Amino acid sequence: MWEEKLKVYDQLVAKCSRFERKGKTMPYTSANGYMFSLFNKDCEIGIRFSKDVQEEYIKAFNSSIYKSYGAVMKGYVLIPDSMLNDLDNVAKYLNESYDYVMTLEPK
Repeated sequence: MWEEKLKVYDQLVAKCSRFERKGKTMPYTSANGYMFSLFNKDCEIGIRFSKDVQEEYIKAFNSSIYKSYGAVMKGYVLIPDSMLNDLDNVAKYLNESYDYVMTLEPK
């Protein structure tokens, strides 16, 4: 199950040419010193947005705040499995997340 879902995450990230997946045991993407997507041990994908956008997308996606290893990930939205049938669409959100972290003060 984990390997199959990881392939989906890798396919998603591969659709975005400005960054690449990092991490072996905890796959993620980062830019400007900030992680902006994460694949957790529960085979869930989370994408980071600004607070306002996070609240909007939680409602729009009929989703929730993203948790990883029991911790609430600030600014992250859980991407429902139902959305993973259209990776081109989810890639738009991942690119939007990248654009967001690039506006933050570099770490």
